[in-house]
Amino acid sequence: MSAESHDKVADGINEFLVFILGDESYAINILFVREIRAYESVTCIPNAPEFIKGVINLRGDIVPIYDLRIRFHCRSVEYGPLTTVIILAIGARIVGVVVDGVSNVVMLADTEIRPSPDFSASFDTSYIRGLAEIDGRTCIVADILSLMANPDLDA
Repeated sequence: MSAESHDKVADGINEFLVFILGDESYAINILFVREIRAYESVTCIPNAPEFIKGVINLRGDIVPIYDLRIRFHCRSVEYGPLTTVIILAIGARIVGVVVDGVSNVVMLADTEIRPSPDFSASFDTSYIRGLAEIDGRTCIVADILSLMANPDLDA
């Protein structure tokens, strides 16, 4: 590791993948991203919650696919040519999340991520690490570990 890259890690600078859901931008730590794929048909699982689209066979691994647009209650959920699946490695689990599109990869220092506002107990925000300004827009920085540890996703 070069001295320059070591300094970045020491300063709390990480790479984040920015993706779009509806009108909003989200970012997740790129260390959890295994690959990015075009959306393809899935095998539906009976009695699964609506946000679990089904499973795909990814080179021999059966991967559950979650639609974050449905999970986050986006107004309309349409599948188009830009619909993307981000394959994530969460510990020993491999999962896919459907998003409207992937924007870019950015570097963010811990100091650039502001805490999210306190919404009290009106709804679950445990998966929100904070908010950051990216390309002139406010972006929700998601804590993918908290999101994927949500009991609703273990259905």
